Amino acid sequence: MLERIKKLPTTLWLNLKSMSGGGRTGKLIATVVVVYLAITIILGMYWSSEPDTFSVREHTRTLATEMNREPVIGFATTSTMIRIAETLLDKPGGYISNDIFPPGLWLDNMPSWEYGVLIQMRDLTRAMRRDISRSQSQSAEDSDLVDAEPQFHFDSESWMLPSTEAEYRQGIRALDRYLDRLSHPDQPEARFFARADNLNNWLGDLETRLGSLSRTLSESVGKPSVNEALAAQDDSDPLAEEDRGEDIKTPWTQRDNVFYEARGASWALLHIFRAIEVDFRKVLSDKNAQASVRQIIIELEESQATMWSPMVLNGSGFGLLANHSLTMAAYLSRANSAVSDLRALLSQG
Repeated sequence: MLERIKKLPTTLWLNLKSMSGGGRTGKLIATVVVVYLAITIILGMYWSSEPDTFSVREHTRTLATEMNREPVIGFATTSTMIRIAETLLDKPGGYISNDIFPPGLWLDNMPSWEYGVLIQMRDLTRAMRRDISRSQSQSAEDSDLVDAEPQFHFDSESWMLPSTEAEYRQGIRALDRYLDRLSHPDQPEARFFARADNLNNWLGDLETRLGSLSRTLSESVGKPSVNEALAAQDDSDPLAEEDRGEDIKTPWTQRDNVFYEARGASWALLHIFRAIEVDFRKVLSDKNAQASVRQIIIELEESQATMWSPMVLNGSGFGLLANHSLTMAAYLSRANSAVSDLRALLSQG
């Protein structure tokens, strides 16, 4: 797409010039079009920059001070979710996934990043509504979380009537109300149960998410299908050569999208686990699980290292060029392994 964009100004200039016979009006129109394209390309580069990480502890402390509230259990996780959602909508260029005009229309990396963040927001708000805010299976759901969860599950590409941004803003306002009631001493009906089973349920969903992402990332260089290989195996001869199966490879047009979806998911998860480290500190201490959470955070921090290359490189595993997808897959796989260890510790009596 970038090459096509670079050729647009010259092509349009020549076409407009030939249509007007090289007149002054044609040159003026061509100049306006070229300037417009130049501005949108520069804006597109700026809008494609990923947001910086932020300190969860500092943000929690600052917000609690502004609200004149005590940072009760659940305050860090809820305020972090609000900050993540606000970043999704208020970063440079705003929310881009539903843009129908340039430069947002031309961008695909940032919408993939947004989708990765959005999936983690959806999973955690569902866990908060289903498990974390309820004392037991027969207890009532929190009214504000009932409002928040479906708002973040709204169509991520709706431009208007209603727009995606408007629906997500409503979700943020619902989380704001929940946080206000959670931290208000006179409204005890808002609860946040930082129990091992609640955390473990969410981690189970996360484990499948990370496994799927790391698998798709590693398929940038092609991997044999285990299912097809087993189906083609001849069990009558135990010494027969094993069939590797057909290689599954991510299309080259989708590799950067998969990479940036993983970057977005990792960015959101990094802040979520920093918040979990605060709100679930007692249960993590009781289960001797602080090291596992810290290991997850370290791997996610490494996944957010600065990208110095202007494009996602896809060299072979041991080739001359880097393979950014395999590097990201390695970090997510190690984080997923730490999630498995954490779940095992939380499951122990």
